[in-house]
Amino acid sequence: MAKLSKEEVKHVAHLARLAITDEEAEKFADQLGKITDFAQTLNELDTTNVEPTSHVLPIVNVMREDVAQKGLDRNAMMLNVKEQVDGQVKVPPILED
Repeated sequence: MAKLSKEEVKHVAHLARLAITDEEAEKFADQLGKITDFAQTLNELDTTNVEPTSHVLPIVNVMREDVAQKGLDRNAMMLNVKEQVDGQVKVPPILED
């Protein structure tokens, strides 16, 4: 794979709204070149019998099923409330006028 030029790195940095120096652009061009070379090496592997995955470990949904359940009894809950108005919990205002 062709090495990225310093100008290409600076262009991509500009698109990402990153300010980099010429020295950093040179350093990043070298590092990105090594990364793309490694990716090219991976492309040479035979993956014909490898099943595509999104994760290296077999992960399944660990969340519980989303099932509606009956909530707290309003009258029992209101026993713990300091102030209430018309069956609603009254709280102090948090915004000033």
